Amino acid sequence: MALDILIEELEGSIWVATLNNGRLDGLEVDPVDEEVRWGSIYWAKVKTIDKSMDAVYLQLDVDNTGILYNQDVRVQNADGSFKKGGDEPIGKRFQPGDMIPVQAKSAYMPKSDGDYENKVPQMSMDITLPGRHLIFSATMHDNRISSRIRDKAARKQIKDMMDGLSDIQGFILRASAANTQTDILVREGKILKEAWEQLSAYFEGTEPGLIMIGPDAIQRTLSDQASKQIDRIEVVIMEHYTEAEDWCTIFAPDLVTKITPVELKNASVDFALFDHRDILGQIEDLFQSYVVLSGGGSIIIQETAALTAIDVNRGAHKGSNLSINIAAAEEVARQIRLRNCGGIIVVDFLKNQNKKDEGQLIAAMERAIQKDSCTVQLHGLTKLGLMEITRKRRTPPLDERTDGNIFV
Repeated sequence: MALDILIEELEGSIWVATLNNGRLDGLEVDPVDEEVRWGSIYWAKVKTIDKSMDAVYLQLDVDNTGILYNQDVRVQNADGSFKKGGDEPIGKRFQPGDMIPVQAKSAYMPKSDGDYENKVPQMSMDITLPGRHLIFSATMHDNRISSRIRDKAARKQIKDMMDGLSDIQGFILRASAANTQTDILVREGKILKEAWEQLSAYFEGTEPGLIMIGPDAIQRTLSDQASKQIDRIEVVIMEHYTEAEDWCTIFAPDLVTKITPVELKNASVDFALFDHRDILGQIEDLFQSYVVLSGGGSIIIQETAALTAIDVNRGAHKGSNLSINIAAAEEVARQIRLRNCGGIIVVDFLKNQNKKDEGQLIAAMERAIQKDSCTVQLHGLTKLGLMEITRKRRTPPLDERTDGNIFV
C-alpha cells in the first residue's frame, strides 16, 4: 500500500488528506476557531469540585475551562510510581486553588452561531507525547504495547524486542516498532524524554496556562501514517512544507525527501491541490448520508444524539448477502474513519445465512477497523443481527469541524 499525503488550507483551516492509490483513506481538519486542541498540555488550576460526578472543573487559561474525572487522576507514590485515581473521592484529593498538569483528551470549539457548547473538554493527568514508533507516558515506568495491536504474533515480536532495550522505559510501543532498528527507537525515546523534561519545567506558579499545544492536522497525520509506505507528501504553502520537514527531521528522517512542493498556476484558489488531485468529489461525498458500494449495494449513515446508525442495502447488487456484507464492512470502517464518527455505532447488515457467514463478517470488520488510528472496538452481533461498534475519537466529527456546509 503506497500512500500520498496532501496538505491544504482553507480560510486558515488546515486540511490533510491521505490517499491510497488515489482513493481517500484519511482526512484530518483543524478549524481556525478551535479553542482547545486534543493533546494540548496545561498547567491548570482547580476551580470547583463536583461531588455528584466525582470530578473537578479546571481553569485551563484565561478563557477556557476543562473537566477532570477521578478515573483520569494520576497520583504519584513515594517510590515515584503512579497510581490511577478512584480509590477515594476526588474532593479528598484536590481543593480549589490546587495546580496540576493535565492534557486534553478531547477538543473544544464554539458553535458556528457564536454560542458555546455546554460541553467542556475532558482532561487527564495521564500525559503522553507521541512520536513515530513510540508514545512517551509521563506516568509509566514500564513499557506497554499498544492495545490496538491485537495480533498475538505481533505482540510477542514487540515484547521480545522490548526485553532487550534497557534504555527504553515508560513508553507505549506502536506496531511499527516491531520492525524498527533498536538504535532508532533509542534515539526517538531520548527525544521524547528530553521534550518532557523541558515541558515539566513549566509546571510551577499559581497562574494557569497552555504549556504546549497539541499536534495539529499535519502532525497527527504524519504520526499516524509514518509507519506505512509513503510515496509523496505534497504541499503548496511553504509554511506547511517547513512544518512537515521539521517533524520528519526529528521523527522520520527517511520521509524528508518525500516532501514535495507542488507548483500550481491557481495555487491561491481554495483547495487548489485537492482539485488538482481530483479528490474534491470524494470529500464532498462525506457530507452525504448515502454511500454507493461497488457492485450496486449501498449504505445509509444517520447520526443521532445517542449513536450512529448505519444501514446496509442490497440495491441492484446480485451477489450473496455475505459478499455484500463484507464489501459493506470495509466501506463502513472507512466512512466512520473519514467522517470521524465516535461513541456507539450500530450497523444493520443484510441477514447472515448461518453462523459461518457471521464469523466471516466479524473477521472482515476486525481487519477493516485495524486501519483506524483511533481506538475502535467491535462488540459482535446482537440477537437481532445488529453489529455494535464503539470508536473513541480524538477530535469532534468532520461536519462539526467544517460546519458541514463548505461544499454547499
